[in-house]
Amino acid sequence: MVLTGGIGSGKSEVARALAARGAHVVDADVLARRVVEPGTPGLAAVIAEFGPEVVAPDGSLDRAALADLVFGQADRLAALEAIIHPRVEALAAEELAAGGDAPVLVYEVPLLRPEDTIPPFPSEATVEGVPVVVVDAPDELRRERLLARGLPDHQVTARMASQPSRAEWRARADRVLDNAGDLDALERQVDDLWGWLTAPTAPVSRPG
Repeated sequence: MVLTGGIGSGKSEVARALAARGAHVVDADVLARRVVEPGTPGLAAVIAEFGPEVVAPDGSLDRAALADLVFGQADRLAALEAIIHPRVEALAAEELAAGGDAPVLVYEVPLLRPEDTIPPFPSEATVEGVPVVVVDAPDELRRERLLARGLPDHQVTARMASQPSRAEWRARADRVLDNAGDLDALERQVDDLWGWLTAPTAPVSRPG
């Protein structure tokens, strides 16, 4: 399954809950950091595109500086995605294949727009219409969560503006988890989701 939702919606919390139940979770955000580690072709490509100002003093990617350059600038964001996405999807295919014994494979992605295709799952786990689960929460609550994490207000605004609306997220979903409440309410929804995913007629195949 693909797990997605707007920034600050709580999809990482859902991913942790699914992993605790036995799912093999691959996090695209983690992979996106790996492909731009110091010394990687990905970081070299980012520097070539955006300049040396996106490099921190220790040689790592200065994510805050890069965010200021791309968020709110559609052409700059597209240029970054053209560097990052193919590398992330290649790693994701490897990581998903490594979870072949798990009852459920989960690919957690920060963005899934209507024009995007479902990321490549290993062939033995591919079914027509890999289910998409969207974690949803009101915009103001998402903003509060992001500000509480220490993200600057201007970056919160720019990042949220660069993503689809809640209606667009929900239109792409096979299942929606409402994360406007507390953790217990979310856990109950994850229990229901797990039952759906692992039922004999589940909409996701498992090797064997």
